[in-house]
Amino acid sequence: MLLGVLLVLAGLMLLYYGAEYLVTGSSRLALSLGVRPLVIGLTVVAFATSMPELMVSLLAAIRGASSMAAGNIIGSNIANIGLILGATALITPIVVARSTLIREMPIMVVASLVVYLMALDGEIVFKEGVGLFLCLLVFLAYCLMTARNPSLPVDGELDKAIAGMSATRKPSLVLVLLGMAGLGLGAELMVRGAVMVAILLGVSELIVGLSVVAVGTSLPELAASLMSAWKGEMDISVGNVVGSNIFNLLFVLGVCPMIRPITIEPGALTLYFPVMLAFCILLIGLLTMMSPRLQLDRKRGVLLLGAYLLFVVSLFQ
Repeated sequence: MLLGVLLVLAGLMLLYYGAEYLVTGSSRLALSLGVRPLVIGLTVVAFATSMPELMVSLLAAIRGASSMAAGNIIGSNIANIGLILGATALITPIVVARSTLIREMPIMVVASLVVYLMALDGEIVFKEGVGLFLCLLVFLAYCLMTARNPSLPVDGELDKAIAGMSATRKPSLVLVLLGMAGLGLGAELMVRGAVMVAILLGVSELIVGLSVVAVGTSLPELAASLMSAWKGEMDISVGNVVGSNIFNLLFVLGVCPMIRPITIEPGALTLYFPVMLAFCILLIGLLTMMSPRLQLDRKRGVLLLGAYLLFVVSLFQ
């Protein structure tokens, strides 16, 4: 028990510094490359913060604990919306671009529906994993096509502006890589410590995946989003959450079945997948029907956090 607590504390410290380096490096990298910070959040930051989900799910699948692998992804996506965006909105109101609401968020919803439909037979197999991975490549191609930052100068002036900022690329890339390493190692220590404690308490694999492991592997997203909000990089914060959910579904659940089929428990199909979809719809509803300015303020943040806490409490009933 003591070892588990020490691992959690060490993981927290690494997460803090990893998030600091990743957000600082990513925002500078976006500026030097002349691309939208949102695109960096949807790709570089989302990929980095999704690595713990990939490693945990891969190890769980290889060891035959596919219930934990599936629960980890479902629970992590729920935590990304309820816990992370909720907590971030408490620090500072999150303004979401209309283009994000119209384009990137529907991609997240469609990806969730596609994975749910694939899982209805109780299993995600090799060919379905390949299909999800191909969808990820299409998403990345879309990000590249919409990458240019419209706030930068156009034509020849754009090239001059980007060239003038190119000196910051290497230091920014080093910060990004250091941040990735810190987040990955920090999340690994947190998950190991938390799972030790959970197993000692006799909690089932699926519930551990949906709660302890899901929150643990979502800590990089939480750290990166909170740091982004603190620094005023809202596009990176929102892009991180939306992109991470898309990566979890298309990348993690695309790669894992290529190695070993992922078994989906009936409880996940009848309850937890629908809850994940409900959180996606809740987020879009809070931004449209209840917020004419497309903003997640502190009240809406409390609603998201409250919904997430109810979900976690229901797991242990």
